[in-house]
Amino acid sequence: MTRVLFFSPGFPAEMPMFARGLAEVGAQVIGLGDQPVPALPDIARQSLVDYIRVRNLFDTAGVIESVKEYARRIRIDQVECVWEPGMILAAEIREALGLPGMTVDQTTPFRDKEAMKKVLDAAGIRTPRHRSATRDDEVRQAVEEIGYPVCIKPIAGAGSADTYRVDDEQELERVILLTRHVRELSVEEFIEGEEFTFDTICSGGNVHYYNVSWYRPRPLIARTEEWISPQTLSLRNVDEPRIQGGIEMGFKVLEALGYEAGFTHMEWFLKDDGEAVFGEIGARPPGARSVELMNYACDIDVFRGWGEAVVWDRFSQNIQRKYNSAIIFKRALGQGRIRRIEGMKRLMSEIGPSITSVDLLPIGAHRRNWKQTLVSDGYVLLRHPDLQATMDMADKVGTDLKLYAS
Repeated sequence: MTRVLFFSPGFPAEMPMFARGLAEVGAQVIGLGDQPVPALPDIARQSLVDYIRVRNLFDTAGVIESVKEYARRIRIDQVECVWEPGMILAAEIREALGLPGMTVDQTTPFRDKEAMKKVLDAAGIRTPRHRSATRDDEVRQAVEEIGYPVCIKPIAGAGSADTYRVDDEQELERVILLTRHVRELSVEEFIEGEEFTFDTICSGGNVHYYNVSWYRPRPLIARTEEWISPQTLSLRNVDEPRIQGGIEMGFKVLEALGYEAGFTHMEWFLKDDGEAVFGEIGARPPGARSVELMNYACDIDVFRGWGEAVVWDRFSQNIQRKYNSAIIFKRALGQGRIRRIEGMKRLMSEIGPSITSVDLLPIGAHRRNWKQTLVSDGYVLLRHPDLQATMDMADKVGTDLKLYAS
């Protein structure tokens, strides 16, 4: 029986499902987290055979010592982490226990955007022109070398938080002030074009499953305009000619980084001239319910598929790409608490058979900060075999469903 130490089974929201995936393929799952056991979601508690609770999950020395003390009594065979902030610590735990899996050196390029792009530059993969910066003058120098427009974002960030497009000197000075809390920044050539993902489940250096999603609109725009209802759309037809450059690049990126086993989430740009340009990659799944999109697109259990891949080096589920699936995130109009929701009843009567999930904040709940979470005030998930029909329905949810707060 394989004993797997799983990092943070209770948080973020998708982590209990990954713990379940490990348990359902026969692993004995030992949780590692700072939450008390009663606070863990039911799915997480039911999936664990044991739990190591630490005072501070990011006290590296303290966590490693707690795990080593546990391992003196009970064998641990492998360490798994699918949450971005814990990737380096998980690698340090592997090294401390002498376990297989990604080392700190192998993990670093997935967390450090500058190191990542240097590896890919050496492999001949098209990346945006880039520089790293830790001081204001270094940011200005990088912009001078690269030229406007640029994209400024954290070296070790996840998602589009603290990410800005800069078009001129005045905007640059504003963004320098806004990002002073970030220890190290990546200054990059801004790539005009559509933004897609290339998501994979691998083991033994082989890709068992991959997904391509389309951001509508690209995240940087969605993070700028509150009125937008952002969408992520998982594409049924991965043989579509216009996305082949991104898929081919994705396989080359994994090879260049020497990736062996687990989930990956790559973002890339498709320019108007058809050129595919690398964005960034994480050794983790995408967030914001994107794994659910993959499940609905193929009628499979990707959480379980990942567990099978990392524990048993296989992926036995039959992949049939049946649907395009889309998730539409809603942002309430106004501030304060949700007072009313309009349009859902009509949407259910018109496109109800295609809607697979609805999760909106209830009346009376305080709305969330839309700049801090893509999920915002809730979402609707739908699917359809035809791409244009899926897009039309997703756009209809974006325009016709309204949440009001006051």
